[in-house]
Amino acid sequence: MIADPLLLSVVLMAIMFFFLLSSIWIGASLMLTGMAGMLLYEHHLPPTISLFQKAGDLLAGSLYDSLNSWSLAALPMFILMGEILYHSSISTRLLNGLMPWLTHIPGRLLHVNVAACSLFAAVSGSSAATTATVGKITLSELKSRGYSKKLALGSLAGSGTLGFLIPPSLIMIIYGVLSDVSIGKLFIAGILPGLLLGSAYSVYIMFIASIDRSVVPEQREQFTMKARFASIKELIPIFSLIGLVLGSIYGGFATPTEAAALGVVGAILLALYFRSFSWQIFKDSLFNAVKTTVMISFIIAGASFLSQVVGFLGIARAISTYIASLGLSPYMLILVIGIMYIFLGMILDGISIVVMTLPIVLPIIVTAGFDPLWFGIFLVFMVELSQITPPVGFSLFVIQSISGEDISYILKATFPFFVIMILIVVVVTLFPEIATYLPQYMIGK
Repeated sequence: MIADPLLLSVVLMAIMFFFLLSSIWIGASLMLTGMAGMLLYEHHLPPTISLFQKAGDLLAGSLYDSLNSWSLAALPMFILMGEILYHSSISTRLLNGLMPWLTHIPGRLLHVNVAACSLFAAVSGSSAATTATVGKITLSELKSRGYSKKLALGSLAGSGTLGFLIPPSLIMIIYGVLSDVSIGKLFIAGILPGLLLGSAYSVYIMFIASIDRSVVPEQREQFTMKARFASIKELIPIFSLIGLVLGSIYGGFATPTEAAALGVVGAILLALYFRSFSWQIFKDSLFNAVKTTVMISFIIAGASFLSQVVGFLGIARAISTYIASLGLSPYMLILVIGIMYIFLGMILDGISIVVMTLPIVLPIIVTAGFDPLWFGIFLVFMVELSQITPPVGFSLFVIQSISGEDISYILKATFPFFVIMILIVVVVTLFPEIATYLPQYMIGK
């Protein structure tokens, strides 16, 4: 039996990593860690209540409370919308519409990854879906036209993470549910940081293209003004869907869940209009959405039980008290937490990072005086970093499967964009108004 909550937290962390590294499902690992905590702690329960009865009550209550959420219903809807777009021709039309407008910018079509990922992220909500969809379209095209393979891979890896930051975002939905922060305001808070990050990527591409002419082909593709304006019709569907989803939330006409349902209907109608929708596509999209939703829900349920145990054992309170006793300044606290998240990103996926750490970290952040809304955006940045951090960087594996390149080569190509993302995190931390400015003008929740 262990009586010290701080010592118990270290032991539980070791137990959790043991379960995770043993290839047990993440949700099951979190539940087993919670059970271990209940067994290891020195309890003082009434004689009429057994330890197993208390653990069972906590497990049953957390399973119901964590999944009985109307806000969480937006999750499968946004996943389904992204799957429909992925399997239809709408994503291809997005690339065709962007090409004519990028030929006179330094780096030319290398900006397609940034622009296409930014736009697709605004209707998919998933980093993996954004990376896979855009990568399947752009990588082969850029390679065949003579563009730098290294810069194409790096820009795709960095820009693909925008799926978590530019709304709608699955991570924001999960954070909003677990932290009781308005999901609609989180969506709006991600717009400016997302645009800032995408712009930073484009500036880097322009800089490299200016000092190294070999990254772009010598022959420049020519598009007439008529061709440029004609290409706008290819972009209208995506912009219409973005306006439908985000406009309904921002204007207070729909909740995020209702907007997600509108997005699914809009994606189906667009696919039907372009004659790229079939019963098989719908079945595949639905099946993949169900699999992804069940996986995420299981992880959320496991994390909710672990957070209940953490609260019951007094671990969160003890850690908060300990960190407060260190006398760290708010920015030093953020630095320590940021380093912790980068380390966790090396061994865990983004969703697991959020649901595992939030019950402990959020009370500390609030006590230090930070806005939970801003911290949601900071946490999304940390999750984005985990997508391109070895050895569990999911986006890296997605790109490897698409390109067939060695993972070490992809890591070298991705590193400059990793550094850029860290710099933008610093900027958003020093100027939190970048994230909190737009939500204050939002109507309703």
